[in-house]
Parts: sequence; C-alpha cells; structure tokens
Amino acid sequence: MLFRCDRKITLPVACALHSCHVSAARLPTTFELELTVEELCKNKAANEFFRLPETKDCRDVFRCDRSGRVGPIRLAAIRCPTQLAFDVDRQVCDWKARVKNCDKLEKPTKVKPLFNTDEPLCPQGQLACGDGVCLPQALFCDGNFDCDDDSDENACSVDEDPNRAPVCDTKQCVLPDCFCSSDGTRIPSNLNPDQTPQMITITFSGAVNVDNVDLYQDIFKDDRKNPNGCQIKGSFFVSHRYTNYSAVQELHRKGHEIGVFSISNRESPDYWTHGTYDDWLTEMAGARLILERYANITDNSIIGVRAPYLRVGGNTQFEMMTDQLFIYDSSITAPLSSVPLWPYTLYFRMPHKCHGNAQNCPSRSHPVWEMVMNELDRRDDPEFDETLPGCHFVSSCTNIRTGEQFQHFLEHNFQRHYRTNRAPLGLHFHAAWLESNKDYKKILSNFIDEKTSQNDVYFVTMLQVIQWMQTPTEITAIRDFQEWKEKCDVKGLPYCSLPNTCNVKSRELRGESFNLFTCMDCPREYPWLLDPTGDGLDLV
Repeated sequence: MLFRCDRKITLPVACALHSCHVSAARLPTTFELELTVEELCKNKAANEFFRLPETKDCRDVFRCDRSGRVGPIRLAAIRCPTQLAFDVDRQVCDWKARVKNCDKLEKPTKVKPLFNTDEPLCPQGQLACGDGVCLPQALFCDGNFDCDDDSDENACSVDEDPNRAPVCDTKQCVLPDCFCSSDGTRIPSNLNPDQTPQMITITFSGAVNVDNVDLYQDIFKDDRKNPNGCQIKGSFFVSHRYTNYSAVQELHRKGHEIGVFSISNRESPDYWTHGTYDDWLTEMAGARLILERYANITDNSIIGVRAPYLRVGGNTQFEMMTDQLFIYDSSITAPLSSVPLWPYTLYFRMPHKCHGNAQNCPSRSHPVWEMVMNELDRRDDPEFDETLPGCHFVSSCTNIRTGEQFQHFLEHNFQRHYRTNRAPLGLHFHAAWLESNKDYKKILSNFIDEKTSQNDVYFVTMLQVIQWMQTPTEITAIRDFQEWKEKCDVKGLPYCSLPNTCNVKSRELRGESFNLFTCMDCPREYPWLLDPTGDGLDLV
C-alpha cells in the first residue's frame, strides 16, 4: 500500500486535462492519509497519475499540481468519462474491459541510473547504474538489461539517452542526404516562401479493397492535374488483411506511392511501442514482401513505413528500417504550432518534443527521413475560439461533423502552411471517414480542384516531397522538375481485368480461410507473419 490511514488532511481538488476529454472529478476533498501532500508528491512527475486508497472508482486518479513555480503543491483530481477506466500502467483512460489494474495505486517506479552526481562516480567512457556499478556508456539504452537493477534501460528518452543523437549542425548536415534545422521550420536551401511550392500529401492508411477503391478513383481522377500537367498523386500505407492486391497493383501503375502499414495491424498499442526488432522486421519487411509479390511491385519503390496507431517503436523500429533499406517513416507527430515543421532526417536530434506516440520516439542517430505529421488545427474559428489540441489524422478531428466545418478546416490549415514557411501540408485519412458523410468527398475534391488551379500548389507523394527537398527547385522552374515527371500522365488499362480469387487457409491463424485477390498466381497458404510469401515456409 502507498498510504496508511492515520491522520486527516484536506486536499484542494483541481480540475485539469480538459484536452484529454476527462471530466472534473466529484470526489471527497478530505482523506485519511499518513503523508502530507509534499511527501506524497516527492519524486512524482507533474504528468504522472496515481490512485488514492480511499477512491474506489477506477475512473478516478490524481496528479501533483504546483501552484506557480514556487507555490504550494496540491492534488489535481481527474475522472475518466463514463464507460472508461484509468490504466495506471499506460497512463490513459481506456474501455473498462481493457483495464486490468484497477487494484494498483501507481505505475511501478523504475530505478534510474546515476547520470548527474556532484562528483563523477565512474572513469571516462563509463556511467553508473542505479546501484553505483560502472558500465561502459555504450551499454546504456541499447535494448539489453546490463545493470543488475535494470537501470541502464530506464532513462532512454530523446532527452535522457546518454548516447542520443547530437543537436542539429547545419555544417555537417548537408543536402541531399541530410536535412535539419534548429526548430524544424527552415525551408531547404533557405528559399523564400514565395518561391517554394506548397506541397500537399494526401495519405490513406489501412486495407485497399472494394470498400474504398471507388473513393480513390474519384479523388485521383485522371483529369485532376497539378500545374506541371501531371496527374495528382497520393500515398497509401497498406495493411495486409482484407487487401485486394490487384487494386494495389493498379494504384501503383497509376503512379501513386505504396508504403507499408504492417501485416497484422494488431490492436494492442503496446505491441508496437515495445515491439522487438523481430516484431518490426516480420511486420514491415514481411508486408513489403507480400506487396512485392501479390501486387507485382518489382521496382524497389516500397520505401515508407507508418506504424499502426502511430505508436512509434523507438530506436528498435528505426534500426530495422535502416537494415531493411526503408527510406522514411511517417508516424511521428509534431504538436500544433503557429509555424509547421518540414520533414527532417534523423541523423541529428528531432527538432520538436516527442509528442504523443507513448513517448517512444527514436533517440539515436538513424539514416532515415521522418515525414513528420504536423498536427492540424481543428478550431471552427481560429480567430475567435480558444486553443484546442491538434489532430494528426483528419478523422481524429472529432469536432468536424458537417461538410461546412470540413471545408473551413481544409482552408484554414492550408493557409497556415501557405502563408508561413510552406512546409508540406499532410492530409491523412482513413477511407471510412470520408465515406461517412456524403459531403466530405465532394468538398475534398473541390478543395483539390481549387488549389491545383494555382500555379504553386502540388498534390504529391511522400517520396516526391523528399525528392524536392534533396534538390530544392523554385516555382519558376518546378514545371520541368524531372523527379516529378515519372508516371506523369498514365494511360492504359489495369494489368488484369479479372483478378484471381484465392481462397487459402492460414496455419498461423488456426486454419482460418481467407480470400486473397491478385493478378498473380495464388499462394499455397495465406501469407502471414512467419510466411509472408505464402509458400508454406518460415521466414528466416
């Protein structure tokens, strides 16, 4: 137990975290506690939530809140919405059925290494575990527990990792291979905004199938073109189950970019946040193998990754990406700001806080581009409404409920980018959201038509953004930018008019049968994690 009932103290109750959609907790303001609030809050972070023994509802938690920089400490009471409970291990509100730790008062306290001491404890090149034992610095935050108290893996955030990437050095970080800036807002080659094309990336995540192919055809019509005369393009991060690979093959033939969104799309967020190297390898490299074989994508163009639920896998994910020659990730979100961020490479430290994603951003140096997802401003009237937290997927902007709101949302966020530094505007969707309101698709189409009528707005893929950043080209010359001319105006018919319908079983999924649609030969078994090509062989 954290406390024993002994003496009574009165705790001021504060209400907080409205942005997390939690409610003001109607809790008693007196508790029988042995400790004072100062003792209770010792060594607790301001954003750490915990329970008190006296509160019986799993919805109710507290955090320590200081009034001003040197003011008194008080307890702020937080209550999850009805039907939810608070998971102290994950520090989030979740559905009651998924929360298994209502009997726990706080998340386990992890022993920290002794990095900051008055006098050095270890010789140069070594650091101290929590128990004072010295080990080589390289062993800290390498994914293996080397200290007896496991403390070498307990201070590994972007700001704590002793082997973290250095801050941006523009003298060392030079295009075309490296790009960074101190705050992430600098335009490549220091171009003026009015000479920088406003790039817009439309992306979709999930399975491609009969439920959404008509939507994609409507949005990316052949006659909908950029100012350079090329058809507009999008990026699709494809998950495996329920995907029609003949439809993916057609998207690729038309010049759209195909990336990976995993094989299993497993629902457990922790599976992705704390996934092992082999987990990320089998999910993402395996997904690429499936796409290459059954969507017949043989040009080595599948180079992008998006993590399900945007749950970034830390250094482990990016080590796998480096080994497997994935060029970019598009899973890290940047908090809403007045000036959006440009994509950057991870040779140097991220130019923004590790925002969301369960705080598991990569801390080390990696030769990978991060196509950062700038949060979108969802306010109905930005000049009047109070500041609200941003949203990364358009479908997560829950206050958009009408076509008119969606129209205002698109225009406002476009102007945020266009009138500042023209960082690429990412419009990230789940197809079902666009289908949920009959006006949404029409409004998005009108938005595309309106913006492509300007001479400086281009709807491009993630790869095309990187290509432009590697060779920054002013608007006056962008019409002849060769990297954007590939598959400029695609004609012709799909590879096959009637794909094979392959009814195959999966030994990994207890013999369950699935239909797989492809223009290629049918697999022997349903492709899955340990057998991504469906040959009946294990992935080594």
